[in-house]
Amino acid sequence: MIDIINQVNDLLWGYVIIAVLVGCGVWFTVRMRFVQFRMLGEMVRLLNDSPVKVKGQERHISSFQAFTVSLASRIGTGNLAGVATAIVVGGPGAVFWMWVMALFGAATAFVESTLGQLYKLRHSESFIGGPAYYIQRGLHCRWMAVLFAILITVTFGLANNSVQTNTICGAMEGAFGWNPTIVGIVLMVLTLLVVFGGIQRIARVSSILVPLMALGYLILAVVIIVMNIHLIPHVFKVIIESAFGLEQAVGGTVGAAIMNGVKRGLFSNEAGEGSAPNAAATAAVSHPVKQGFIQALGVFTDTLVVCSCTAFIILISGFYEHPQLNGIMLTQEALESQVGPLGPIFIALAILMFAYSSMIGNYYYGEANIRFMTNRPIVLTVYRILSGGVMVMLGALLSLNTVWSIIDFCMALLTACNLVAIILLGKYVFRLLDDYTSQRQRGIKSPTFHRSQIPEIEHDLECWD
Repeated sequence: MIDIINQVNDLLWGYVIIAVLVGCGVWFTVRMRFVQFRMLGEMVRLLNDSPVKVKGQERHISSFQAFTVSLASRIGTGNLAGVATAIVVGGPGAVFWMWVMALFGAATAFVESTLGQLYKLRHSESFIGGPAYYIQRGLHCRWMAVLFAILITVTFGLANNSVQTNTICGAMEGAFGWNPTIVGIVLMVLTLLVVFGGIQRIARVSSILVPLMALGYLILAVVIIVMNIHLIPHVFKVIIESAFGLEQAVGGTVGAAIMNGVKRGLFSNEAGEGSAPNAAATAAVSHPVKQGFIQALGVFTDTLVVCSCTAFIILISGFYEHPQLNGIMLTQEALESQVGPLGPIFIALAILMFAYSSMIGNYYYGEANIRFMTNRPIVLTVYRILSGGVMVMLGALLSLNTVWSIIDFCMALLTACNLVAIILLGKYVFRLLDDYTSQRQRGIKSPTFHRSQIPEIEHDLECWD
């Protein structure tokens, strides 16, 4: 069965998803005049944007909290184990294509997250939204919206959580020799405690864990890079040669570098996949474009900063040429070569925070879409048990190759569904961006939006009144 899934994955990723992903990223970048680069300062400024008080709604998610919820899902095994896997399978050139994916993918992330804000709905705990919501209300296509809701629930709430658990267990076993089953049980209990608390508890935990884990890992990576500064030109040379070299082209590894770079880049930064809009929709902001900027910044933070740190550590060590090492084990060995026996221990603790925060972020994406399909409390309870309990334990017991094959297949279908929607609805984002930049040029510090500004879809928007 896994062999069949792998063959389908090769077909989807080798021809379809990569072409559409890159095409969308380039198109949105050009159409919006390189918004992800020219508005970078605005993205950083908005991190401190205060939530808008909404009448009749006492609890609010800020821009920063929505940013950390999405980063909680983004920054995880893809940054430590995923980068290592991409380098082993696709060579160092895969890192270059991860960068390309992030640079253009940030524009795609901007579009999908702005749409998530535009079509969001009111909910008791916060706003709620995402691709399923903008597909139904924007495209008026219920079956496609339900399909997406099912796919993202399976991909993130179920399959993705097994990947995170699998990586945590591998790291703990490598560093401390702990039994994966025991680690799985502990993770299951911790995850269930958070997911039964709803988005407010998820946002609070994420806003603490994400900055803490990212800062600690970045400090260590910078120290290692400075210690090996003389090797950095060689690292860039290896990456570029592997991405474009004649020898690699003849050997067919350039294609492997592109496919694995884009695939692991997407798993890490999720640009175009349709996951981040679920978090973006929760924020109480004065203009939809604000969360578009915030989530575009999340793509840069994830791939250009955190993933690059892991790639540099691995390439500096040279251990990527050892065929017996893969995934989190490769990252641990590479770090141990730089800082000694404490390396695997540090990575084990880092991956615990990275992957655990991803698990609770992933869970919320599924919850938002369960609520889209049904309001029955029993369904949500069953989902919480499956996501925070059953799939966490399965991830502790399944093999590395099995969980990656499943997630690649689900991710391909999910991405294809979302890209169709944002291509068709992108025209509204272009108008929103023009409106936002026009207000900023007039000196308005915090631009606002009212649904009457787009009269042809005013009746499709529940908020923005």
